[in-house]
Amino acid sequence: MRILSEAHPAGGGRRSYAVSALAVAAAAATGSVAVDPDSSWYRQLRKPAWQPPGWAFGAVWTPLYAGIAWAVGRAWNAAPPDRRAALAGSVAANLALNAGWNWLFFKARNPAAGLAGTLALDLSNAELLRRAARVDGAAAAALVPYAAWCGFATALNASLVRHNRAR
Repeated sequence: MRILSEAHPAGGGRRSYAVSALAVAAAAATGSVAVDPDSSWYRQLRKPAWQPPGWAFGAVWTPLYAGIAWAVGRAWNAAPPDRRAALAGSVAANLALNAGWNWLFFKARNPAAGLAGTLALDLSNAELLRRAARVDGAAAAALVPYAAWCGFATALNASLVRHNRAR
């Protein structure tokens, strides 16, 4: 996130939005490499009746990623210089956990590891929301749908663990 620290010295500017969009896109792309919902392993998992259809995940994640990018850019622009390094670290950790869940769940074929990963992501979301709220309420508000969806994903992942204990 060093590039973020080189954004407009006064804290404003489009560059921070571009950098945050690139960071979010990189996390999304890194995570998507591991996803294979058509694998026989995933298709054979017992899923709860309330799991959304496959198409819903792309439909939800696309605007969520856009919201994350916007919120991070806005928070960066609003943050005083002495809070930027912590904000950048929080964003980097959050995006790594976001991408990492796909590798834990799909690539490792391990719902329990995925659950641990999504619980860590939930904690990271709370920390990122806290940091954003300290510098810009609108940025924090834009992160709420992301945190809420991740909370739903945690419940879904926990249900998959329960439904597939013998696997």
